Amino acid sequence: MSNPPFPNNPIPSAPIPNTHILSCEFDYLEPTSLEEAVALLARYGSQARVLAGGTDLLVQMKMERIVPHYLVSIGRLPGLGGIVLRDSGLWIGARTPIRAVRNDPWVRARYPALAEACAAFSTTQVQVMGTIGGNLGNASPASDTAPALIAFDAEAIIRGPGGERRMPVEDLFVGPGRTVLEAGELITAVVLPPPLEGTGSAFLKVARVTADLAKVNAAVRVVRQGNRIADARLVFGAVAPTPLRARRAEAVLVGQDFSAEAMAEAAQVAAEEIAPIDDIRSTAWYRREVTRVLAYDGLFRAWERADQPPVAPIGAPTGMIAEPPPGPSRHIPADQELEVRFVANGEPCRVWVRPNELLLNVLREKLHLTGTKYGCGIGECSACTVQIDGRLALACLVLAVAADGHHILTVEGLAGKDGKLHPLQQSFIDHAAFQCGYCTPGMLMTAEALLREIPHPTEEDIRDYLKGNICRCTGYAATVRAVMNSLPLVGIPKPQVST
Repeated sequence: MSNPPFPNNPIPSAPIPNTHILSCEFDYLEPTSLEEAVALLARYGSQARVLAGGTDLLVQMKMERIVPHYLVSIGRLPGLGGIVLRDSGLWIGARTPIRAVRNDPWVRARYPALAEACAAFSTTQVQVMGTIGGNLGNASPASDTAPALIAFDAEAIIRGPGGERRMPVEDLFVGPGRTVLEAGELITAVVLPPPLEGTGSAFLKVARVTADLAKVNAAVRVVRQGNRIADARLVFGAVAPTPLRARRAEAVLVGQDFSAEAMAEAAQVAAEEIAPIDDIRSTAWYRREVTRVLAYDGLFRAWERADQPPVAPIGAPTGMIAEPPPGPSRHIPADQELEVRFVANGEPCRVWVRPNELLLNVLREKLHLTGTKYGCGIGECSACTVQIDGRLALACLVLAVAADGHHILTVEGLAGKDGKLHPLQQSFIDHAAFQCGYCTPGMLMTAEALLREIPHPTEEDIRDYLKGNICRCTGYAATVRAVMNSLPLVGIPKPQVST
């Protein structure tokens, strides 16, 4: 089959919004109980949006695709964050960061396709900020987590004015950006049932560049009984209006003996079962070809894993994430200011802000911490990376009101009080890990978090962790070299650099 020409994509005629600001005005609501959050969402209906990690919502608002009148933050709702093992399976709270799911020992051992999906999810910063519930609520056809959750027959727990209900994650989506959630409802958790004996799974993804949305992704799960396929799941993203489970392809496999021929037939059926489109990322033709390849490779990988002895999780599940600090609920009208108090680089700060002010602008313009840089404004370059309570954050996608009560670290705070540079800063100088220097503050903040999360990183770990930090001068080799050579300065043996 010959590859048809790529379709013409018209250039939008509308002016590009200024992504350094949030031009729309809205009331900011911060409930402190689930009941209060449900009541607010029910009261304001389609005029309200739920704010979780904000990595998609604020981008859509900056691009003026969504103009809500009310933002209901769930950042202070108790009981929505963490991973807990229960009788019904593994419970993952809706506010649990994607990065926490990726790193959880039980997810990695029992549900590897989900861990791999979370590892393929955007950049490290977005993994830290984005949440599992927010990703499902976003209802992107190209979601990475949704195919994996569907492959494991996960259920979503939904809370609304009528109480609590459960439904398969597969039934949650009705179209691009649309779910079955009714006014006042929000996802509170997902539950993965215990995997059957002989289960193997895998997740694969093809994208234009690393950390991009998928052209096609695939989550595969098989249950192996000897050489017989007792059960199978093939779920694909970015090939239909919603994540698509290829039931006809699964029927080709279930009850059959494993063979290359059976895998090839199922992969071909899957390629015919999907409903892809031509868009800016790919063509329908290419998506069908890639679906066939990913299905075939994923089935083999899942089958091999199903034959391996069960991996004992190293440690308990993540557990409940620290609850937000107690305090009263807040409703800040769009035309009013709130005095927020936080600690920046060890110094207490008090700043008056409106609901639509961004942390990046407050740091630069009101606190004069200009090391944090403006870049893309939509979370794609990571030049604005800071740390909030020790966790990475993109300051261009954080509302200043949400920083209230937190500890913020910028590049100005890396050096010691005596002026001595952090080992990473010194290593960046020693190994010329900068050219124009514009991306360097974000690189340093990300690398510092890396050394705390992964005490003995390999070169591959460093490259993966920094994959979201864009350097227009393309000085990546020197950056990796600088991070590696900083390890002995902080008491960590330096790994061997590949040539």
